[in-house]
Amino acid sequence: MKDARVIELEEVVIRFSGDSGDGMQLTGTLFSDASAVFGNDISTFPDYPSEIRAPIGTVGGVSGFQVQFGGKQINTPGDFAHVLVAMNPAAIQANAKFMNPGGTIIYDSDSFNEKNLAKANFTTKDPFTECNLNDYDKIAIPITSLTKESLKDFGLDNKSVLRSKNMFALGLICWMFNRPLTYIDEYINVKFGKSPVVAGSNIKVLHDGYNYGMLMQHMSPTYIVHPANIENGTYRNMNGNVATAWGFLAAAEKSGLELFLGSYPITPATEILQTLSERKDLGVKTFQAEDEIAGITSAIGAAFAGDLAITSTSGPGLALKSEAIGLAVMAELPLVIVNVQRGGPSTGLPTKTEQSDLLQALYGRNGESPVVVLAASTPSDCFWYAFMAAKIALERMVPVILLTDGFLGNGSEPWKIPKMADLPSITPRIAKNAGSYKPYERDTATLARDWAIPGMAGFEHLIGGLEKNKMGSVSHDPDNHQFNCEIREQKVQRVVDMVPNLEVCGDNVGDILVVGWGGTYGHLISAVRELRLESKKVSLAHISYIKPLPKNTAEVFGNFTKIIVCELNLGQFASYLRDKMPQFTYHQLNKLKGLPFTVNEIKESVYKLLEE
Repeated sequence: MKDARVIELEEVVIRFSGDSGDGMQLTGTLFSDASAVFGNDISTFPDYPSEIRAPIGTVGGVSGFQVQFGGKQINTPGDFAHVLVAMNPAAIQANAKFMNPGGTIIYDSDSFNEKNLAKANFTTKDPFTECNLNDYDKIAIPITSLTKESLKDFGLDNKSVLRSKNMFALGLICWMFNRPLTYIDEYINVKFGKSPVVAGSNIKVLHDGYNYGMLMQHMSPTYIVHPANIENGTYRNMNGNVATAWGFLAAAEKSGLELFLGSYPITPATEILQTLSERKDLGVKTFQAEDEIAGITSAIGAAFAGDLAITSTSGPGLALKSEAIGLAVMAELPLVIVNVQRGGPSTGLPTKTEQSDLLQALYGRNGESPVVVLAASTPSDCFWYAFMAAKIALERMVPVILLTDGFLGNGSEPWKIPKMADLPSITPRIAKNAGSYKPYERDTATLARDWAIPGMAGFEHLIGGLEKNKMGSVSHDPDNHQFNCEIREQKVQRVVDMVPNLEVCGDNVGDILVVGWGGTYGHLISAVRELRLESKKVSLAHISYIKPLPKNTAEVFGNFTKIIVCELNLGQFASYLRDKMPQFTYHQLNKLKGLPFTVNEIKESVYKLLEE
């Protein structure tokens, strides 16, 4: 027997993969949470199949969860996996191209039969040779058989037994990476507390998987990944959708207003609605509408009634909401529209990430309908940009579109929970003087009108989608219409005084400035760091305030020889920058595969630009 190998690593990428019913999302989430509790920095990427009920065993039905964790700062889920846990042949077919050279593949040998190989489109009995995976460590484990043996005394039916095999795989991986099982045990006991048999069976299989690892030490190494040096504080592993919901909760408390969310469920934004619907204890009101139009119009009604009003959606739903967004622009009511972007057009790729809604957010309405547009850049800072979107809407009486995406919404990372006292104040523009109140009289500095709420004596006024004069009466005067259109655009532009200056990651002067926005941040900053370690004069400007842009954007751009704009679309932000700052030449890196960038893709594009 060979001696057990112990390998020390700075960071590791693991990908869990199998059928939708194999529990890979839960397995990956529990391993990630356990690693975060251990003290590692982490970044995750759940990869759901687009088909709700794809045939079992097919590549279209593969569900994956990738996590990178380490003892240093982690900004991405990783380009390639060091370890792949494959529950069936389709998982090999789907993930072969995402494997790190020389990596380890742990697979359920029970599922690698002729029938499942054919379902996964393999033409031979050797899937590893077909996928060019011969130079990888392959560990065959009869996970299904071992799970059945583990639970033979629990009296469970075969379907229930097979549902637990993901726990065997989880226990094995926890052994390989020295993850304590305490957190996972506690999670299972809480989740299945009302069903002791289910809780007991899952814990039994989990520990049997861990113990099996101890018995197979001669087959596989164990790995040590030390905790990261993270600032002291209270942390939680947070995904972007939950962080968005919490940002609105914090904004409601800071503004002293009740929170209303009117939304229609849509992948991948539904979790925001689910999260806020659980917070009736904080006075949150949620309305699951019959369609997207009802969702946003209910929120407009709530804004008129004096609530912090939110609606959430994804790309197709944003299109349906467009006329009502125009109504909010005309009525000049505070409203936040969250768009968790996904692949398009139409229903497109419901579970895959994309950044293709930027131009829709900026211009996708009839008439001149300016709104403020923000974009979150990491799962945890969805909290901050949700908070800021609410602050801008309430203080400037303007609709705000907050762009996240499927990668941010489903992905997670450790988040240091802030203290409410450290968050900035929010002061809604509530009308105060009934005697002098005019519905569309404006503050000279911000051009915002005051907010009069029904029931406030002396503040009665008309509101709606028709053009108004200062007194709130309907006006068909062409001069008044042009005046108001210009005022509404200027009002949005004056939000720039709430926008921080654009900061550069790296030197302020150099050969190449990498420019990005939204959920590409983690991959861009990782690529730029690696390029700078190679002595390349490359920096990053990542933009979260899109309309209006930060005041110093042109100044920052002017300090670099070349600019490359990287985004998950065909160049929408690059087109916007050409319109706003045509004095610069913009090179582009674009990707439209329903997947985030890889660090290598970004670096290769920069190398090419440096050589030109």
